[in-house]
Amino acid sequence: MPYTNVVFNPAFWKTLVQRPKYTEKDIPDLSGKVAVITGANTGLGYATTVALASHGAHVILACRSEAKALEAIERAKLDIKTKNPLLKTEPKLEFLALDLNDMNKCHQAAKEFLAKGLPLHILVNNGGIMTSPFALSADGIEQQFAVNHMGIKESQPSRIVMLSSIGHEGSVKGGIDFETLNDKSASNPASRYGRSKLANILCGKALARRLSNEKVYVNMPHPGFVYTELQRNNKDSMGAIAAATYDLAGRMCASKPAVGALNQIFCATSPEIEEKDIRGKYFIPVGNELRPSPHALDEELQEKLWSYSEKLMRETLKEP
Repeated sequence: MPYTNVVFNPAFWKTLVQRPKYTEKDIPDLSGKVAVITGANTGLGYATTVALASHGAHVILACRSEAKALEAIERAKLDIKTKNPLLKTEPKLEFLALDLNDMNKCHQAAKEFLAKGLPLHILVNNGGIMTSPFALSADGIEQQFAVNHMGIKESQPSRIVMLSSIGHEGSVKGGIDFETLNDKSASNPASRYGRSKLANILCGKALARRLSNEKVYVNMPHPGFVYTELQRNNKDSMGAIAAATYDLAGRMCASKPAVGALNQIFCATSPEIEEKDIRGKYFIPVGNELRPSPHALDEELQEKLWSYSEKLMRETLKEP
């Protein structure tokens, strides 16, 4: 039954009464560090951008819309100056075109970044969508799976943050249904979202194993209940009443993006990650490790997803 792993997990409920282990004041000096943040123009991505740039990082906003990204950059500069009125240097912020709904465009974005000749110390795979109506991506892949999963050592020590969600607990039967991935009748908006977020953890764990001998730390945070634009598709997929109820709960109870972003900022910047060699772990707010669902711990499923994803990429990019 979905979410039983959380409901009967005392470690989860304990975190609700604990003080956060990490705040923005704990972020170290990031001068000289280069960070790429996907979906950086709004919500958690924007809050992460402001936090990292406020502490000296050169942040590249990897977004689909250049206009929205440039507007976010100007807004971020003002927010950073408000946070740090004594800041003497101009925040380092720039745009990189990235459409997570199209793997060829993702490939092009990667090449454009490499052409800059910059190191990469922090990669925050933050961009995503939630509970959208059924649709296929430009590559013919179910849209939430395509955007939330398919869209993702020279700069060691470095961090890769794969933003997941507690929603991974509500994935489809079996965790990942490879044979019926594009079958609308085999899932619903919520289970498709859960499947894509489970894929983030599975991929993160598989990647962490492959980088176990490197100083590259891959971890998967859940941001908590945060009120962002991620809920914009709820009306179309859930109906007006359910969407309005969710929206009201979000306005009244959810965290603001600046608070919700702290868990991924913890994974991206906390010295504890390197000091304790933390890799391939799932965190809930703020900085608390939690055991994910049994499907997420299934190493055979992790490797099956890795192989499936590689095959999709080769076919889409027409590479041998």
